[in-house]
Amino acid sequence: MSVGDQPIIIKRIKKGGGGGHHGGAWKVAYADFVTAMMAFFLLMWLINTTSPEQKRGIADYFAPASVSETTSGSGGILSGTALGQDGSKAAGSASIIQDMAPDSRHPNDGKQADGAKSTSTEDDATKSLREAQQKQEEAAFASAAQSLRQALQDMPELAELSKNIIIDQTPEGLRIQLVDQEGRSMFNQGSAAPNDRAKVLLRAISKVINQLPNRISIYGHTSANAGGAKNEGDWSLSAGRADASRRILQSAGVDADRVFQVSGKATSEPLYPDDPALPGNRRIAIVLLREAPVLPPEHGP
Repeated sequence: MSVGDQPIIIKRIKKGGGGGHHGGAWKVAYADFVTAMMAFFLLMWLINTTSPEQKRGIADYFAPASVSETTSGSGGILSGTALGQDGSKAAGSASIIQDMAPDSRHPNDGKQADGAKSTSTEDDATKSLREAQQKQEEAAFASAAQSLRQALQDMPELAELSKNIIIDQTPEGLRIQLVDQEGRSMFNQGSAAPNDRAKVLLRAISKVINQLPNRISIYGHTSANAGGAKNEGDWSLSAGRADASRRILQSAGVDADRVFQVSGKATSEPLYPDDPALPGNRRIAIVLLREAPVLPPEHGP
């Protein structure tokens, strides 16, 4: 090597490890994600468990306080505000003086206001009571309807008759209808006495009726003759079938005091108005009536 040649130096730099292939930053991100999900599900749980009144109270708590929109002075950021618009330069001083003065209104005004507030409170309480009663009644009706459907499925002798039962809720109450099907009638032709098929269904319905305290109405319906012709005897026939159904229900344990009405509708309210002669128009309708809530004496009319 000559004196003027410089030595060649090679540097090997070792890069420090970052804690694995990707370092440890993913752990922080994952912890943030888990925390956010926990907060989200906690929020969902709280929303699900709070009542509408509690939600309204929470919303009112976080709502900004109402501020009077009155202006005075220059209207800028540092300008003053007043409680009223009257007064030449005082910007509301007259209103303040009047409010601080003794009340000069008629002495009965306060009593009338208290009476109106009391009446309004009573009306709200009555409305809330009726709404609570309605919700409870609808839940009871739904449970009774489900019990009857389950009984029709569990009992072999009733399973084939499930098509003869129609259950729905009407403004009058929970309606259970025994409907004739083609080849499966509930009554023999021209007879008010129910056949064995109808008796089995009526006894099953009596168990559902006994689950609720509501009164019942029983209606008999007939179908029109071929061509839509009506028979005068349909009125007595439908009424007789409704009364025969009542006797079977009572023999199955339904209290006689719970029967509110038994009537025959003849062909006046067909289930299928487009074809009054269909067998499905011949039916017995048993309605568990909606009951008005029992109110305190001071709420009475």
